[in-house]
Amino acid sequence: MKQKLLLTFTLLIAAFTQIKADEVTFTADAPSAVVMGETFRLSYTINTHKAKNFRVGDITDFDILMGPTQSSSSSTSIINGVRTSSHTLTFTCILRPKKEGTYKIPAATISADGKQMTSKELTVKVLPPDQRGSSAQQSGSQSSGRGASASSQSGKISDEDLFIVATVNKKKVYEQEAILLTYKIYTTVNLTNVSGKMPDLKGFHTQEVEMPKGNREFQLEHYQGRNYRTIVWSQYVLFPQQSGKLEIPSITFEGTVAQRVQNYDPFEAFFNGGSSYVNVQKPIRTPKLTIDVSPLPTGKPASYSGGVGEFSISSSISTTELKENEAVTLKLIISGTGNMKLIKTPEVNFPADFEVYDPKIDNKFTLKKGGQSGNKVIEYLAIPRFGGTYTIPPVEFSYFDVKSGAYKTLTTPEYTLNVAKGSGSSSSSAPVGYVSKEELRLLGQDIRYINLKDTYYRPRGVFFFGSLNYWLWYIVPLLLFTVLMIVYRKQAVENANIAKARTKKAGKVATRRLKIAKKKMAEKDKSGFYDEVLKAIWGYLSDKLNMPQSELSKDNIAAELAACQVPESLIEECDKLLNECEFARYAPTLSKDSVEQIYEMVAALMNKLENTIKR
Repeated sequence: MKQKLLLTFTLLIAAFTQIKADEVTFTADAPSAVVMGETFRLSYTINTHKAKNFRVGDITDFDILMGPTQSSSSSTSIINGVRTSSHTLTFTCILRPKKEGTYKIPAATISADGKQMTSKELTVKVLPPDQRGSSAQQSGSQSSGRGASASSQSGKISDEDLFIVATVNKKKVYEQEAILLTYKIYTTVNLTNVSGKMPDLKGFHTQEVEMPKGNREFQLEHYQGRNYRTIVWSQYVLFPQQSGKLEIPSITFEGTVAQRVQNYDPFEAFFNGGSSYVNVQKPIRTPKLTIDVSPLPTGKPASYSGGVGEFSISSSISTTELKENEAVTLKLIISGTGNMKLIKTPEVNFPADFEVYDPKIDNKFTLKKGGQSGNKVIEYLAIPRFGGTYTIPPVEFSYFDVKSGAYKTLTTPEYTLNVAKGSGSSSSSAPVGYVSKEELRLLGQDIRYINLKDTYYRPRGVFFFGSLNYWLWYIVPLLLFTVLMIVYRKQAVENANIAKARTKKAGKVATRRLKIAKKKMAEKDKSGFYDEVLKAIWGYLSDKLNMPQSELSKDNIAAELAACQVPESLIEECDKLLNECEFARYAPTLSKDSVEQIYEMVAALMNKLENTIKR
């Protein structure tokens, strides 16, 4: 019986696989950009040989020089005894643009398996010819992706043949407003590799945009009179953390170009087609950019969450009818685009007699050019301990709207909960004057019975008044009061000195931040780990040296540490570790051992500084 079921299941899978394999598709393909005066190929492919009545759309913006011509191909494979065959028909046209601009190629139609099928519409951008006089050679190389300009063939690669443009989508923003930083490569040479270290972006919270995986293709683009092969190399979303003129420094990339050289060895030239390639290194330097960051306006609402962007909030509750000691869940969903990672959790004012647990937060957002876009889901779990009618007031959520340049406050609905008497409760609601949970936590034991045991019996004639215990009841509290007065007075004097208190607590604050970093390391969240480690280091130095974070820089830190008589070797170790941590954020190939090593180095450095700096 089991063998029959297994055979039936196998046949069903094979039939389903065959159905998916036999699904007919009709696709169209053409380059997204071409140069005026040059020809290009337009092809339509269908994965069946049972097709007829192919019709090209009404193409009016291009001259059809040839076609459509038909070609076919087929293949057969045998996998695990199962034979599969595939057939394709391809219809090809050779086109030439009539004028510059952006044009659409209408959809084509074909009949297959008794059904009428339509391809997708294509868009082709026609670029002007290269104004430097080498468009023919250059354009051919751009189409194939293998050629080089005349200057590169001669051995010299100019800054006009290969460069990287750094651009931002906004140059005037508010604090915490998202900025998209893009590094785009322009080349007329055979570029094979690019490497470079990201700059230290001071004053920004930086997150790298994940680029598409796999082989990315160059696109043809007309720029400053020339036609280049272009590709977006990397993108970052920046959130400015302070106002003023913030600088994105220049960065130097190292490009590797494969240059063709003539080969005069007849034997080697025979096997290499008469030529060969050598790798040439080309430094590529991008200009620096300046961002004008305006401070957020004054008059922030009391419920301001730190959000900057465009958001909405919604709420829901699991039930409004429940019994005492049963759980209820209140869910808040913050949606939108902006600095969602830095938004504070809204405060919910539950009734005083609810047992409230720490909220569960689920971040469901992705990084886009406008910031982090998606949802932030916050779930609050609460348990009412007494019966009655309770009200959960509306939750206020305020943020700064960059479009209107003003603060906006959103509110959720108010919820009324009817809490019924539990099965083991003696009263359906808490009477006037009852002891609340803040004073006494004896759940399920609402009454303490009177102790009837005579444990305080004293023999006749023995008096407590005037005894040693009697005087100790006066002396001991007086001594404790005196000691506490001395201790708390000293502590109050120290706390009055804000700078001294901040310096004293720097180590404890940094330790708490490192615990968060260790948790991120355990969760394999490398981006979060390096964010927390850098916050711990910069925060510790800011507190210990009593310097505002806006004034922190590596040079200022080195000077201040030297003034505190910190050894030069320890200052160099601190500077080296900061560089390694900042670089690690942009090095996704770091191993787990490297992450753990950085964590241990940071902990050791803070311990050394704590023992060295005495303030």
